[in-house]
Amino acid sequence: MRFWAAPIVLALALLAALAALYLGGILKPTSNLRHFPIAVVNEDAGPSGRQIVDGLVSALDAEKFDVRVLSAADAVRQLDTAQVYGLVAIPPDFSAKFQNVAKSAISPGRVDRPVITISTNPRAGSLGATIAGQTLNRAISAVDVKAGERLSAQVTQRAGGAPLAGAVSMVLASPINIHNTVHNPLPDGTGNGLSAFYYALLLLLAGFTGSIVVSTLVDSMLGYVPAEFGPVYRFAEQVSISRFRTLLVKWALMIVLALLTSAAYLAIAHRLGMPIPHGWALWGYGVFAIAAVGITSTSLIAVLGSLGLLVSMLVFVILGLPSAGATVPLEATPPFFGWLARFEPMHQVFVGAGRCCTWTAGPARAYRMRWR
Repeated sequence: MRFWAAPIVLALALLAALAALYLGGILKPTSNLRHFPIAVVNEDAGPSGRQIVDGLVSALDAEKFDVRVLSAADAVRQLDTAQVYGLVAIPPDFSAKFQNVAKSAISPGRVDRPVITISTNPRAGSLGATIAGQTLNRAISAVDVKAGERLSAQVTQRAGGAPLAGAVSMVLASPINIHNTVHNPLPDGTGNGLSAFYYALLLLLAGFTGSIVVSTLVDSMLGYVPAEFGPVYRFAEQVSISRFRTLLVKWALMIVLALLTSAAYLAIAHRLGMPIPHGWALWGYGVFAIAAVGITSTSLIAVLGSLGLLVSMLVFVILGLPSAGATVPLEATPPFFGWLARFEPMHQVFVGAGRCCTWTAGPARAYRMRWR
């Protein structure tokens, strides 16, 4: 009985770990936020812009959000390299317009409210951009209410304590015009930003699956394991070759497979309409990714036998997918997944593929920035 229970227990433990890892990483992104990067650009020379920045920084939990006060050029650079998920921009005329609201409120004529722009970054991830947009809108709305209370008090004092008209009160209650925009929107054919993730997944699966096919066929052709095709059972004549040389043959085949598969992926992606701004870089990166995963997996199979398949699946698939930082930002997952991403190949492959597919700086530069 114990003999028959072993495969069930082992499979159940593996599948339970799979469920815990996958569901644990995605179910509570807002509760798991830590050091979520957003940028603030204050081009206003007056005091009101500084007050807005101070209010925004104090309103956001420092443990959950990494608020970066940057220049306009630095903010654009970090948006383009997927270092921040959203941006708040305060224009140069903010203080002047803010003070004019108080003057215009008690004078006839049109009130020109100051504008704060919130930009989200879908190239860093659709969920990350959504979280950034929701968070920044809530924070700026809270700052808007406080600014309105302060402005209402000033106008009431100027009016000698007389009650303000309803329209004036409405303007003063919300003196800031919040404008939402998308930074560098994704073009058609990117799957709302998921193309980089699926391409990275294809690269890893090519290395992992290719290693299984290559290992099985090479061993059967060399006569070390039988070749089974349904009812057909064939055992080839055994070739006199060392296990190390056999492994070298598998490595060589994986390199050839990587060269061809990466080219095939590019051709298929192009045919299906996926934008590929850096085709040669993506092809070369794909070759190295497939070869690295395939060589590692064939080595594990050679050393551990059938157990090597499970180890490869654990490393490249089970632990890799939830720690990729693709569908859910790493800053919105439990800390364990951020630790995994430091060495799990899936995250590294996603960063490289993401740069070649959707980001806008050079491949090497973007990779360095992502890990600064």
